Amino acid sequence: MLIAAVIACEVGFWVAVVAGLALRYVAGRPRAGALVLGTAPVIDAALLAATALDLARGGRADWMHGLAALYIGVSLAYGRRMVGWADSRFAHRRHGRPLPTRPTGWAYTRACWADVLRTLLAVAIAAAIVGAFLLAFGTGSRTEALVGWLPVLGVVLGIEVLWAVSYTVWPRRAG
Repeated sequence: MLIAAVIACEVGFWVAVVAGLALRYVAGRPRAGALVLGTAPVIDAALLAATALDLARGGRADWMHGLAALYIGVSLAYGRRMVGWADSRFAHRRHGRPLPTRPTGWAYTRACWADVLRTLLAVAIAAAIVGAFLLAFGTGSRTEALVGWLPVLGVVLGIEVLWAVSYTVWPRRAG
């Protein structure tokens, strides 16, 4: 049941983005578009509520509960950037606006380190959600899988740091 909620929230996020951008650019309703784009945190709150409800009803935590926490963290940390990415492409296709230039050299390296900070925020949010679930529902065998997500969060952050270090040592060359 919970995996369906995670998938539904991901689909709902992108439906809200496309609908918001369509209202903004196609229908000429920028305020309505901004309102629809602003529903992304509501979608995250719905997933958080579904995850907590599943555990509150006596459900046994598994990898899906940790995935939901990570999804919420990534959505909150990277959501504005993902919407900006989609917005620039929509404006390019609809109104011929230029796409942002892809950074190279040290500009790309700085962008990689900014992503490290975003990923650190995403991991911190996910860890806080996992910690809140552990406090609320105990640390017994029922929530053991949640504790197993804490090292996974460290690996996610570690991969992002390695990516940034690699482009610090070998900056991206201009194409």
